[in-house]
Amino acid sequence: MNSNSHNKKRKKSPPNKVEAIASPSLYAKALYRPAEEIIHELQLHQIKLEMQNESLRQAQAALELSRNYYVNLYELSPIGYLTITAEEVIAECNPKASKLLGLKHGRLINSRLSQFVAARDKDCWLSQFLNFKQSVENKDLELDLTLLREDDTEICVHLQCVQLDEVNVPLMLRIAITDITSRKMIENSLREQEEFFRFITENSEDFIAVLDLEGRRLYNNRSYAKLFGDIANLEGTDSFADIHPDDRERVRKAFKETIQTGIGQRSEFRFLLANGVIRHIESSGGLVKNNKNQPSFVVVVSHDITERKRNEDQIQNLAFFDQLTQLPNRRLFNDRIIQSMAASKRSGRFGAVIFLDLDNFKPINDEYGHSIGDLLLIEVANRLKSCVREADTVSRFGGDEFVVMVNELDTDKTKSTLQAEIVAEKVRLTLSEPYFITMKQAEKADTIIEHHCTASLGVSLFVEHKVSQDDIIRTADSAMYKAKEAGGNLIRFYNPIS
Repeated sequence: MNSNSHNKKRKKSPPNKVEAIASPSLYAKALYRPAEEIIHELQLHQIKLEMQNESLRQAQAALELSRNYYVNLYELSPIGYLTITAEEVIAECNPKASKLLGLKHGRLINSRLSQFVAARDKDCWLSQFLNFKQSVENKDLELDLTLLREDDTEICVHLQCVQLDEVNVPLMLRIAITDITSRKMIENSLREQEEFFRFITENSEDFIAVLDLEGRRLYNNRSYAKLFGDIANLEGTDSFADIHPDDRERVRKAFKETIQTGIGQRSEFRFLLANGVIRHIESSGGLVKNNKNQPSFVVVVSHDITERKRNEDQIQNLAFFDQLTQLPNRRLFNDRIIQSMAASKRSGRFGAVIFLDLDNFKPINDEYGHSIGDLLLIEVANRLKSCVREADTVSRFGGDEFVVMVNELDTDKTKSTLQAEIVAEKVRLTLSEPYFITMKQAEKADTIIEHHCTASLGVSLFVEHKVSQDDIIRTADSAMYKAKEAGGNLIRFYNPIS
């Protein structure tokens, strides 16, 4: 088969536009395609157009939704928004910005923002705005300002300024305005309270300290300088280190109880200062918790009670001690004998009271005066204390009368009587030795006075609570008078207890 016959059998393709124009017969054939084929192509085109229209409608709906969302955010935002130009002119504002400034939208537009800045902040705003506008790198700015509303009321606001970076558009700034008036009022109130309490703290005579939960110092007011000098070195140090060793653990325990229970503890203790001086301190601690109700730190308020303690000791001394000899007086002796009687009841041991009166005291008063007589009484007191044990008691009842109480003798009456007699004899011999008293005289040499003075002693034994303390003293006093009536410088016993 030749090539011509092969070409005749090939299926001819539809004529293109050029061929159709060149050959009218071919073009005519193309126009007269089957209707079904043309309709099918038209349906396909219609489907494509409908799909394109649907995509366009969806895009338009999304755009409208986005626009409405933006409008809602902008128009209904609780934050004020402004757009200002490079000349600081307000170009746009949302309703919140109008409300914050107390002006309608129309009156804000084309106004300068600085018109609404309070006088005290105006220079700050203009300076910041100028620097921001001239800066190449800074694209945002934040600051707090006070704005002045149309009714002359002030509001505190926080401004967040962002530069709109658009090509071929003059400098524009979008500003978000947040009303922080309430926050500022709280901050100012807290600042005023802090300054108020700091003033009180720093000028208080009390010692005020803030300690962490381990007892380390976080803060000490200026009063601590009275104790430790420079308080700058106190921060971070152990607050227990300066407490007297005998008081330290007790105070540490009270501190821990405050943290564990949340209940402040009051305690008294002694500060042992670097120079060896002891100061008596009274403290009260209180636990401060954080916003999670967890222990945060402890505030301790203390004051120096050294002077009060000294006064209390003086009052105690006046109430219970003879001011001339510093021996226990009758009141304290009565307390001691009650304790001794209670101890006697527990142990079954006897005790003894020795009542004594000086035999030759009046002549020295008459010849040299009461001041020399007082020196003699002081010497008698010292000699009496040297005759007894520390557990025993020597007391001055008044004038030249003294009482000695000897505790814890024997359980046997006879042995106890002998022991009491030994002590009484020691006292008698000691007091009978000569006294040498120095008499000082103005513009004259000191004079040594030698005086001989004995004592009459009465002894009364006691055991348990078989008689009262008044009866014991009375019987010893009675025995003393018998010794004096017998010539003095003697010892007489009250009839032994049956």
